[in-house]
Amino acid sequence: MELGCFMMPLHPPGSDFSETLEHDLSQVVHLDDLGYREVWVGEHFTAAWENIPAPDLFIAQALGRTRQIKLGTGVSCMPNHNPFVLAHRIAQLDHMAKGRFQWGVGSGGFPGDLAVFGYGEGQKDSRAMMQRAVSDVLDLWNDPEPGRYVNEFYDYTVPSPEPQIGLGVHVKPYQRPHPPIGISGVTPRSGSLSAAGARGWLPLSINLVPNWVLKTHWEAYSEGARKAGKSPDRSNWRIAREVFIADTTAAARKETLEGVMRRDWEEYFWPLLKRDDMLKLTKIDPAMSDEDCTVEYMMENVWVVGSPDDAAAKLTRLYEEVGGFGVLLIMAHEWAPRDAWERSARLLKEQVVPQLPV
Repeated sequence: MELGCFMMPLHPPGSDFSETLEHDLSQVVHLDDLGYREVWVGEHFTAAWENIPAPDLFIAQALGRTRQIKLGTGVSCMPNHNPFVLAHRIAQLDHMAKGRFQWGVGSGGFPGDLAVFGYGEGQKDSRAMMQRAVSDVLDLWNDPEPGRYVNEFYDYTVPSPEPQIGLGVHVKPYQRPHPPIGISGVTPRSGSLSAAGARGWLPLSINLVPNWVLKTHWEAYSEGARKAGKSPDRSNWRIAREVFIADTTAAARKETLEGVMRRDWEEYFWPLLKRDDMLKLTKIDPAMSDEDCTVEYMMENVWVVGSPDDAAAKLTRLYEEVGGFGVLLIMAHEWAPRDAWERSARLLKEQVVPQLPV
């Protein structure tokens, strides 16, 4: 099993924006030093907690401060972008990364962002736009036909090339035919993950959900792959999890109960999930009451919190219950004390992973 990180990121409203960017960059640098495989960086325009609107700019800076870790958009929310512009930005970033870039794509689910760009309930279909836009980006990277491309989602023109003076659409990615594409799934039997399986994209499962939902994610992905004549590979599956490890389980639980993970869930995740009627995603039993979804419940049933031995046992159980996966993505927070998180990341790499059955 390889290790990575999913960085939404998470910072309380009112935080100094410059400081939050530096905080997140320093986490990427530390994970690179530890030998983690990858980091995915979220994109939001109207979420103060998830405050990076331009993950490609963040990644460009991180490339210059790291040596080997792969960096990805987590995700490029396609309704936020004109595909002609995004095709060029992503291709340029891929060249700057020289093989260290992965392109996460999605339909965008944050209500404020969807409202800004005119998508969501009763408006344009964000999922249909995502599928169409990604297909158009891939076409733009493969000698597109000149002409006007217009539909209910966007309008742009591919000009006729003038090769004698180098005019025309010419920017293609560094990785051919394109960088690895990933897509995240949230709901049971995610339609997005089914589409990812059909197209051979990387599946990413979100941090909120218990193991029974994860099982349906793989069912949807593998079914989509088989229908398209592809063989699904579990080593490509990324699962995100809240992880905190200390020398003892008691110390890890204390840090979780008194630290930023509790704050972020009680002040952001749970209010947001309740607002959008999505708290059920976190429940191991749909009959559970909302009041039962506590930090203690999440530590016992979803999160990986404990000593290295206890964390290894939890991850082994997760691996066996879902049937195997390839990359564990730890969730980023605004960690304080910072040295406790750095030790947690090191313990995971050096003492937990060697105990796992893969």
